[in-house]
Amino acid sequence: MDNTIGIGLLGFGTVGSGVYEHLTRNGNLLRERLGIDLRIERIAVRDPAKERTAPRELFTTDITAVINDPRVRVVVELMGGLREAKTAIEAALRADKVVVTGNKALLAEHGAEIFALSDAMSVPVFFEASTAGGIPIIKAVREAFVANHFLSFHGIINGTSNYILTRMTEAGLDFPTALAEAQARGYAEADPTLDVNGWDAAHKAIILASLAYGTWVRPDGISVEGIDAVSAADIRFARQLGYRVKLIANINAGDQGAISVGVHPTLIPQDHVLASVNGVFNAIAVKGDVVGDALFYGRGAGGGPTASAVLADVADAATALVNRGTPRCSGFRAHGLYGKALPPDAVVSRYYLRLAVDDQPGVLAQVAGALGRNGIGISSALQPEQHDADGRAQLILMLDRARHAQVKSALAEIEALACVKPPAALLRVETFA
Repeated sequence: MDNTIGIGLLGFGTVGSGVYEHLTRNGNLLRERLGIDLRIERIAVRDPAKERTAPRELFTTDITAVINDPRVRVVVELMGGLREAKTAIEAALRADKVVVTGNKALLAEHGAEIFALSDAMSVPVFFEASTAGGIPIIKAVREAFVANHFLSFHGIINGTSNYILTRMTEAGLDFPTALAEAQARGYAEADPTLDVNGWDAAHKAIILASLAYGTWVRPDGISVEGIDAVSAADIRFARQLGYRVKLIANINAGDQGAISVGVHPTLIPQDHVLASVNGVFNAIAVKGDVVGDALFYGRGAGGGPTASAVLADVADAATALVNRGTPRCSGFRAHGLYGKALPPDAVVSRYYLRLAVDDQPGVLAQVAGALGRNGIGISSALQPEQHDADGRAQLILMLDRARHAQVKSALAEIEALACVKPPAALLRVETFA
């Protein structure tokens, strides 16, 4: 029995170099714990002349050479992107090489195809690093909670947006200032679009929901909103009402096996555990019918946490290869216990609505009339004495539970009123009841 497993890295950026560094530093620890010698045999990069920490002879620009190297039994895809990464993973699976990837966008967009090929070739794909970095949520769903029907997942799964909202809450910063600070401290990319528009979190939510419910969720079938429209005023009013604003990924199992998946800036109660998750940290609250409530907390991004997740997958793959030959379990298994995701307009939620209105009698009645015609009740109202820079009053309404389609219809009516200055600020409210 050969207890040496060769690894091929595709990509040597922050995560790839972290995998090499930590495997080199902790190789003896892994050898003692696993009884396996893990060796990085080849590394594919775009520029082999660039100065790097690994020996120059390991590097090549030829991805195919890494995949087809007979010493390589585990291919770790860390290139990012879609087209080239998908082609490389498919080539590795066809070459009977176990795949490890942290590519959340790729799995969210093309996971169904990749896992279908994985099943056809009887070669697994490991993907712990694709969701919440160093938090082992994929392993928990696949293994620790395998006997559970999942009732819900509620998660803060993007560290950049969480840092920005934390600074807006604690320091009173507006969004552009908080974003600039996050970029200056290295918590946000030069192009932070996927972080602040909600799609980084959405990709992770799609992977988690698909794994938990055995049916692949399409990106065009979920509702996604980012934090770029959240104002300092919304943060302030939310605190007055007893809430904090967080970018929350919500995954719920409803009636007849329907599931809802969405990512939105959301008001959550200040005394809920997720409200205390600040800075770049992530957390995921899981509710199962057997285990009850469980919470996972930790750093969700960065070279170290993500490299830790990648190495955990490499260790699992290597153990299976040494002990049983090629692992024959797929990373994702479809089943028919749950239906498709609910259309976004059918999802029911409570809402926070902030309007800039003329300070005159009858305004609240007009707004309430539009809500009432759409079957939406008001649970509370707040109108501070201070006016905005244009002399308009701020009207904050907490709305009862309603379908999103109802809320959109009511909002169109409200914004058409002469006494209302659009756009309105509309945020979800989650009490985790």
